[in-house]
Amino acid sequence: MAVFAKDIRNVALIGHSGEGKTTLAEALLYNAKALDRFGKVDDGNSTMDFDPEEIARKISISLSVANCTYNGVKINLIDVPGYFDFECEMLEALSVADSAIIVTSATGSMSVGTEKALEYCLEHKIPALLFVNGIDKENANFQATVDAVKAKFNKVSSIIVPEYQGARLVGYVNAVNGKYCGFGGGSDAVPAALQAEFESHRDAMAEVAAEGDDELMMKFLEGEQLTADEITRGCALGILNSATVPVLVGSAINRWGIDQLLDTIVGSLPSPADRPTLDAAGKPIQPDANAPVVLRVFKTIADPFVGRLSIFKVVSGTLKSGMTLKNVNSAANEKISTVYFMKGKKQETAECACAGDIAALAKLSATSTGDVLCESGEVNLAPIQLPRPVYSRAVYAAKKGDEDKVFGGLSKLKDEDIAFTVTKDPETGEMLLSGLGDTQLDVICKKLKSKFNCEAVLQDPRIPYRETIRKQVEAEGKHKKQSGGAGQYGHCKVRFEPGAADGVFEFVDAVVGGTVPRQFIPSVEKGLRQAIQKGVLTQLYPMVDLKCTLFDGSSHPVDSKDIAFQMAAILAYKAGCEKASPVLLEPIYELKITVPADYLGDVMGDMNKRRGRIMGTEMVGGKQLVTAEAPLSEILKYATDLRSMTQGRGKYEMSYVRYEEVPAPSVPKIIEDAKKILEEE
Repeated sequence: MAVFAKDIRNVALIGHSGEGKTTLAEALLYNAKALDRFGKVDDGNSTMDFDPEEIARKISISLSVANCTYNGVKINLIDVPGYFDFECEMLEALSVADSAIIVTSATGSMSVGTEKALEYCLEHKIPALLFVNGIDKENANFQATVDAVKAKFNKVSSIIVPEYQGARLVGYVNAVNGKYCGFGGGSDAVPAALQAEFESHRDAMAEVAAEGDDELMMKFLEGEQLTADEITRGCALGILNSATVPVLVGSAINRWGIDQLLDTIVGSLPSPADRPTLDAAGKPIQPDANAPVVLRVFKTIADPFVGRLSIFKVVSGTLKSGMTLKNVNSAANEKISTVYFMKGKKQETAECACAGDIAALAKLSATSTGDVLCESGEVNLAPIQLPRPVYSRAVYAAKKGDEDKVFGGLSKLKDEDIAFTVTKDPETGEMLLSGLGDTQLDVICKKLKSKFNCEAVLQDPRIPYRETIRKQVEAEGKHKKQSGGAGQYGHCKVRFEPGAADGVFEFVDAVVGGTVPRQFIPSVEKGLRQAIQKGVLTQLYPMVDLKCTLFDGSSHPVDSKDIAFQMAAILAYKAGCEKASPVLLEPIYELKITVPADYLGDVMGDMNKRRGRIMGTEMVGGKQLVTAEAPLSEILKYATDLRSMTQGRGKYEMSYVRYEEVPAPSVPKIIEDAKKILEEE
């Protein structure tokens, strides 16, 4: 049966890891009667965490989708991992969600994940509400938690009037709809002891509700009391415009406050009709069920039975099986087979999916996460903005001969997780697995083992050092070989100096008088180009910025050959560059580090210890943006170190700048390590 946009709520559950998002999803589904049993994360049988790695680790590592119907409204829940290595999952979810529930624990403080989630939602104007979970735990403190959040985010406002027994929260009155929620059950009536406080809080919420609605504001200013429906309408408008973030409270594990949360989702959170998707030019695409079909794929999962499942939001139109859509990104045509609605790992067959809904399709051959499919092939949506990978490890097959299995498996896992990359370093030849942190890369390796029966080994990547020379020298190379038959003879004199025109290698022919025959001059250049692949200090890293001038030599009328002059050039290279003050060069990267001002001193001090240079600082969006330059060898694990230093609040991007000379004290260790690498190879 078709469900139209106004009767859909697409809600992402986001926040810090371990705050109970998956359990809250389970509770919402169970209370809405979409599940017949209440699964638990600790028991490994929750609806949303079904991947073997999620069950083993007891954390979410990939977003998952499930739906339920409550009071005639379809709710699509997107459960999002809270661990910072899986931030891209949150960004994928929020690209299609029309609102977010930020789940935080009643610890009396604000977690980093709560802070980052609120910052993101307010900055990008994503309607949100805050659910304070775990109110049944010992030492839970609802009011202190709300106060800690409000101290930083003044748009956060509690919509409840709490009822306490001693220090324990046992229920509350919802100041918007006037209903009482007792955690031990009971009626909806407001307790007499809370009546005065409820009326005061309701008046405050009425003022909040009136702020975004001219009609309600006039009524409020004229002293008329707003009805519960009017306050609900005004608050919903405030949520839609990100003018307010209401707070609810409960316990997911005991299902306290879950029905009230469902009421708020249905009554106050926006539908797709309230938040149409914007195209690449910023123009809204109305979720019209009768318009041409437009889909956005925001997640791909590998199902062991169905194969690749592409989870998408219907931006407009009505999707039915048998249709053919064009992939805007790959220009391929995709034949639509069965339409599914997701409930964790289970797929429910559907006749169609209307505008605003979230569904899945199997076996789309040319479609990846982030792609757009449409009937006309002319609709462009802005791409999902994901952070660039900043943490890299060299990846090898644990068993010789398993290389194809390992890299083939990584290619397939890339369908599920577009946040990591596998690239070949052109200088070291290593394959680099890059992501946002070590946990993400560890999960990828575990999936390789469980899904493809192959094992990968991660190591620190080799730094792509280079060599160059600092002064001009002249050297000669003579290759003479007599072995009974035809001999070999090549002789050249070459001037070596820094300053190649292209920064890598420059060859100059300055031979006068034919001392080196014309046909062998290219042989000298070929030999030199071969020689510079390995420097003279390490025999491993290439020589760069080398200008080579061939100015003299000699030949033999019978024994001179192409190979002889190549060998002579190599001998001249080794003899000359060893005398030309060779030095090692290391890659320097620019880092743009964003941190709260409280951590500025720690970050700058740490960067100095890494042989880094602070290029400048500026305030951007209430945070400090530090621009620094540092050697790659010193920042290989900076993603982990910065997270530890700033409790997860810092982030950075890095980009290659140039090569610089390695300080003399560091050179012997690099040469020693190079020898070990050569011995192993």
